[in-house]
Amino acid sequence: QCVSELKEEMKSLKTALPMLQDHVREELRGRNETRRVSPLHKATPRRKRPAGASRAEGQSSEEGESEGGYITALTDSEEEEEEPSEEEESCEELPEVQVSLLLDRVDRLHLGSDCEKRESLNILLEQKEEFGQNSAFLWRLTRAYCDVHEISSTQEEKKRHAENGKQVGQEAVSLNPTCAESHQWYAVMCGIMADYDTIQNKIKNGYIFKDHLDKAIELKPQDPLSYYLLGRWCYAVAQLSWIERKVAATLFGEPPTASVEDALKNFLKVEEIHPAYSKLNYVFLAKCYKDLGRLDLARKMCESARSMKNVSKEDEEAQKELDLLLPALGGFEQ
Repeated sequence: QCVSELKEEMKSLKTALPMLQDHVREELRGRNETRRVSPLHKATPRRKRPAGASRAEGQSSEEGESEGGYITALTDSEEEEEEPSEEEESCEELPEVQVSLLLDRVDRLHLGSDCEKRESLNILLEQKEEFGQNSAFLWRLTRAYCDVHEISSTQEEKKRHAENGKQVGQEAVSLNPTCAESHQWYAVMCGIMADYDTIQNKIKNGYIFKDHLDKAIELKPQDPLSYYLLGRWCYAVAQLSWIERKVAATLFGEPPTASVEDALKNFLKVEEIHPAYSKLNYVFLAKCYKDLGRLDLARKMCESARSMKNVSKEDEEAQKELDLLLPALGGFEQ
């Protein structure tokens, strides 16, 4: 009986095999069609497998499919198109955030006490290796050298800060020639170096000073500091003696030229952009008007200067200039 039953089962199996084969083919065809059209095949980007990581031992390609028969593994092209994770984006943005916070801090210190100005320079020097390819960082370092130069007590220290500041300023301009502040503070350092250079280099730095101030104004035409500095340059050039002009012409072929009227124009531009910009600006307006014989306007500028309090070393310098100027104008109560 067992043998006869087995024969019957074998006979049924032989009959069913062709039908089963056709059924399997149809099912597989349907699954392949599903894979091609399913939107889930466009898998959402996911993190790449770490270098060196491999599929779990013994796992087949079929085990990379979901229970519904859809492919869940990323193809090579999909891995290349994947977006960085939030963590990776955060790491990329971090240096930019760091430098922004750093620059905000040193901007505040720049406006503070002498101690805070020294702190600003120290902070920037500590970070130069990391952020030294950022022009906004470099011009602030140039400015910090200028600040500390002004408050230094010895000529040796002043000269060292002037030389270092000029070098950093040149780096800033080279790194980003379209940054107005880089040109502005490089010009300032060239002006400061005039106190420590030979006659030839003083004149050379004067030309550089003017060129970079012109560029700063071209790039940022509403910055009062650039016009104030250019006014100072024009006024100084207007006061050059004949022999000084002759030396400049001998060394460079053409002496610098500027008049008191040119200086006045720049100081007035400062007042137009930023009324009551500084005590020194009023003092130089008074000097220009005095030299041009317009004494009433000179006295008016002196009154404006006197009304401003002394809150910085520059204001103290302005007060000394004012004290020398007032007797020459007359009409003031001491």
